[in-house]
Amino acid sequence: QVQLVESGGGLVQPGGSLRLSCAATGFSLDLYAIAWFRQAPGKEREGISCINARDRGTYYADSVKGRFAVSVDKAKNTVYLQLNSLKPEDTATYYCAVDWQGPLGSGCTAEVTDYTFWGQGTQVTVSS
Repeated sequence: QVQLVESGGGLVQPGGSLRLSCAATGFSLDLYAIAWFRQAPGKEREGISCINARDRGTYYADSVKGRFAVSVDKAKNTVYLQLNSLKPEDTATYYCAVDWQGPLGSGCTAEVTDYTFWGQGTQVTVSS
């Protein structure tokens, strides 16, 4: 079954850390760009980071730059998003999504409209 499964969300205090996982099953991430998005209640879905699994190019939105880190483990066919120095405004449902890049594609984008296959999301709540 082809799917993306996010995990690792939870409740954390401000300043804390979490590691989100996005596990792909039924296909290989090798030639895909994988992006992380988040959506808070009443707000639009926001692209916050992405990685190209082939060339490891990355992107971070200004809102998370220096605090979050994206990585890919090809052996586990899984992408991770390390969330550090969490703030209450990071509270949202976090989603991963993939975009086929092929053998010549490079880098990645975090634009919602570029991605057509999504996971179900994992909730991150930052609160004291």
